[in-house]
Amino acid sequence: MSDPGTTPARFTLDSAFGIGAVNPRLYGSFVEHLGRCVYTGIHEPGHPAADADGLRQDVLELVRELGVTTVRYPGGNFVSGYRWEDSVGPREQRPVRLDLAWRSTETNEFGLHEFMDFCRKTGTEPMMAVNLGTRGVEDALRLLEYANHRGGTELSDLRVAHGAKDPYDIRMWCLGNEMDGPWQTGHKTAEEYGRLAAETARAMRMIDPGLELVACGSSSSSMPTFGSWEATVLEAAYDLVDYVSLHAYYEEIDGDRDSFLASAVDMEHFIDSVVATCDHVGARLKSKKRVNLSFDEWNVWYQARFHAATPPDWDKAPRLLEDGYSVTDAVVFGSLLIALLRHADRVTAASLAQLVNVIAPIMTEPGGPAWRQTTFFPFAQASRYGRGRVLRVEVDSPLYTTARFGEVPLLHATAVADDETGDVTVFAVNRGQDAALPLEIDLRGVDARAVAEHLVLSDADAEARNTLDDPERVTPHAAAGTTVTGGVLRAELEPCSWNMIRLSRAQS
Repeated sequence: MSDPGTTPARFTLDSAFGIGAVNPRLYGSFVEHLGRCVYTGIHEPGHPAADADGLRQDVLELVRELGVTTVRYPGGNFVSGYRWEDSVGPREQRPVRLDLAWRSTETNEFGLHEFMDFCRKTGTEPMMAVNLGTRGVEDALRLLEYANHRGGTELSDLRVAHGAKDPYDIRMWCLGNEMDGPWQTGHKTAEEYGRLAAETARAMRMIDPGLELVACGSSSSSMPTFGSWEATVLEAAYDLVDYVSLHAYYEEIDGDRDSFLASAVDMEHFIDSVVATCDHVGARLKSKKRVNLSFDEWNVWYQARFHAATPPDWDKAPRLLEDGYSVTDAVVFGSLLIALLRHADRVTAASLAQLVNVIAPIMTEPGGPAWRQTTFFPFAQASRYGRGRVLRVEVDSPLYTTARFGEVPLLHATAVADDETGDVTVFAVNRGQDAALPLEIDLRGVDARAVAEHLVLSDADAEARNTLDDPERVTPHAAAGTTVTGGVLRAELEPCSWNMIRLSRAQS
């Protein structure tokens, strides 16, 4: 194995070799009625920062800063027991229900109209899920008519009576959630779900042929039915859907940080496997259509902590899944973003799970402040500067050994070119924990050769995190010594670090 202390990691950038354009939907997120994501997260009437509709303006500001483009709603596991009609109309008339997914009490104070108001105020696109767990085709059609039809029918007129004259025109719809999971209310076999998804998609397209529909893929690549589930579902629904979903969460297990830092190896293999399955089914069916991927749940999530905790006793908005993220978590998180970008030709939608409080980049305290977690910064930087066309990056890097994945490159990287300005942004992670990693990038194939900025997220304490008491303990800092000489960029990537290097055309 190479000596990482002396051998640089290298790659070449050439604008002639691209992967694909970044779909803005890659920078989506997820709001579920889970824990405090909604209540005391985005919605807290009576809070000093709440607007007239009960939305926390401090949170809205952070959501806009984060750069979220789409928001998936209302679940997640929650959607498999969701009664959408409970969430509309006068709030004082909405029923209180038991939420079986998270053993909580749902008041329905925040519902479809409030969510659409949230999307309008944050400039995000809604991504709506329908309940195919305890409900089915008819319920999906009723929700679609209520939300999207212009008027003149019972349900569209009901929406108008509820104060929304104009249709919501929701374009992207998830056909259920994680229906392969035995934990799901209304769990189904692949054959059962494939038929139901096809029937629902066909019926929804009778109302609006232009909808974009997401079929449930496996809830993780470790599921025993992974692969066969996708194949069976797509055999039934291939020409009726536009996406198949992927879900993946990562955590450090038994102190194996080397493997944790290489989590994106698993994510990239997961993506490649689902792409292969989609294309195999398409070829078998002799279809000219290409099904893309919606990675609509991804994050670092310490599930072992959640499963070891005492379950809630039907509380309203209990504190669930409120993981505090360290610098190390943020580096892994950034590497997962890089994995998504490296597959931008097929991953054309993604949803960071979730947005506020629940395994989230934004945290709040009831009646108190909101703050940014460490994971906030890689996402915000990627959403702002990772727009354009992903260039092919083939890394020549020193390796290190992991227990789970064998030998893995220390460098994980991608680059995005803005073809209008000529600017190029490199996103890079040094997975090494102990030493800086020299980086050399040959810029022979791009015009951008002036270093505009090199920002780093790292810390001498890899466990450092932002908290209520110290909300700015970790923030990105400028790197020193990044230069371009003779068409080659040279930099030092700090140990266990996320890096954003922006290149612009040199001024003549």
